[in-house]
Amino acid sequence: MIGSIPRPSVHNSGIEMTSDDVRPVATLWQLALAKDRLFCTVYRNQEGLQLRLESPTAVIMSEPFDLQPRMMARTQALRESLKRRGWREFSA
Repeated sequence: MIGSIPRPSVHNSGIEMTSDDVRPVATLWQLALAKDRLFCTVYRNQEGLQLRLESPTAVIMSEPFDLQPRMMARTQALRESLKRRGWREFSA
């Protein structure tokens, strides 16, 4: 690309991730499809809680998270949607 400047590693969420700015709090669920793995994990950072959908190598989605029934229902709806597409539960 013309005028492209190298950037730090940024995942699909567009948020730069560093290993020292977040702490995992809980993994809500884990799914597998063939050799692929997805984790729905809640992290704590300086701003509060953050929900991430991630693979072993990348963050697919990241957003602020509140421990509210509507947010929990949203994560379960995503899980059920993925399961309808062939993803299955697994334990690490």
